[in-house]
Amino acid sequence: MSKKFFALLAGMCLFAGAAWAKGDTLTVANIYDAKSLDPVASNDVASAGVCIHIYDNLLTITNDNKLVPQLATKWEQIDPKTFKFYLRQGVKFHNGEPFTADDVVYTVNRAKSDVGAAMKQYTDPIDSVEKIDDYTVVFHLKYPYTPFVMTLTHMWGGIVNKKAVEAAGDSYGMNPVGTGAFKFVSWAKNDRITLERNDDYWGDKPAYKTLVMRSISEDNSRTIALESGDVDIAYQISPMDIQRVEENPDLEIHRVNTTSITYLGMNCSKKPLDDVRVRQAIWYALDVPTIHDAAWHGVGSIPKSAISPEILYSATDLPQYTLNVEKAKELLKEAGVQLPLHIELWTNELQQRQDMAQMIQAYLKAVDIQVDIKVLEWGAYLSGLTEKKHDMFILGWSASVPDPDVAVYGVLASKGPSNYTYFSDPTLDELLEKGRQLPSGDERQATYHKAQEEIHKQAPWVYLHLSEDAQGAQKYVKNFFPSPISYTRLTGVTFEE
Repeated sequence: MSKKFFALLAGMCLFAGAAWAKGDTLTVANIYDAKSLDPVASNDVASAGVCIHIYDNLLTITNDNKLVPQLATKWEQIDPKTFKFYLRQGVKFHNGEPFTADDVVYTVNRAKSDVGAAMKQYTDPIDSVEKIDDYTVVFHLKYPYTPFVMTLTHMWGGIVNKKAVEAAGDSYGMNPVGTGAFKFVSWAKNDRITLERNDDYWGDKPAYKTLVMRSISEDNSRTIALESGDVDIAYQISPMDIQRVEENPDLEIHRVNTTSITYLGMNCSKKPLDDVRVRQAIWYALDVPTIHDAAWHGVGSIPKSAISPEILYSATDLPQYTLNVEKAKELLKEAGVQLPLHIELWTNELQQRQDMAQMIQAYLKAVDIQVDIKVLEWGAYLSGLTEKKHDMFILGWSASVPDPDVAVYGVLASKGPSNYTYFSDPTLDELLEKGRQLPSGDERQATYHKAQEEIHKQAPWVYLHLSEDAQGAQKYVKNFFPSPISYTRLTGVTFEE
């Protein structure tokens, strides 16, 4: 087989340089606090949005979805299951340790261990990684895995240093050490994470000294913080506040369609939600367009399948569920459900999710399903989902790598580490395993179309919202380019003089 060779200049810089700006601190308001700053401990957007500033990967994706080098300077595909990477020399970790092939081997082996259980969908295809010399490694895969190179850009691929990890022990997630453009300083839980510029960084250095990531869960408070100048950037401006920000001459709104889908998930390991007829009945009982419009006020759209149209092979031709109360009642009767049925619905602090939960509660009452809503703090919410304590829940999934495997495998395959529906379907599993191994082309597209048909029919999810992020920023903030994967690299941001 002829070799596919991807060569990138070793001296190539990831981001264009910027003049040192007068601002020393960039302060950003996010909705959630991070769960962990260990790159393999938690697969959530808030954690990833901080980790990408602390760690470098072998490769990364820019905010406009271009694959570029970080700690690898070039790579070579030897055969469908073998990849060789040549590493950047002269790089140091924040603790002063030199970066070498040993760190790549340690990072991958650690991610494949129980510590990295949350990242299993990305690491499971890897059989081993071999050190050739101090600056060359070879990855051996168990089977051809089409998105392999792209998945190295995911949070799990942030390279860690063995000495730093072992020194911190169980507290490593609160004491991270990488090779990235920023070094960790402090973390006040549920308030802020502070990072400082790594002046020894191998690449272009940020134009500001300090990055502060604040967690402000209440929508209006986040907008007020932006208006008052307490923050330079505010993520997820509420649909109710967008016009207010747009009309402020000192502020700007940056809108971007994302890969993120918000869904109503059902715990398929619990009766009666283990019955497809009950799940379908719940979908038929909901007027999703009305729910969406009332919660999102024209921001975003309603997904037509489990894969965002921002990702390859999204199916847009599936027959859609529409409000049909009589059909819902018939399905509940066929399933032998004793009414009234009492179900708990979990959500987190995001106002739009709470609004949707209340409307879902109202619609399901019409088919004699009594819904109790439980609002949880982000960390407790994620922990509870892993413990199977829930009935139904509202959550989002953002494909941080633009490939259909990443869009659905982790959340809907039986062994997917983020499958909080605990849905298990042999037909779907077979399709997803096949799809991740097929080369790009018609057969792979057909396989993912069948997978989306199966998900649609089995209804472990009700698709609620296809995200369009609205990020607010001060007008003096320049080179801020929100990413479609729901977390944004901020190293290139500058302040207008």
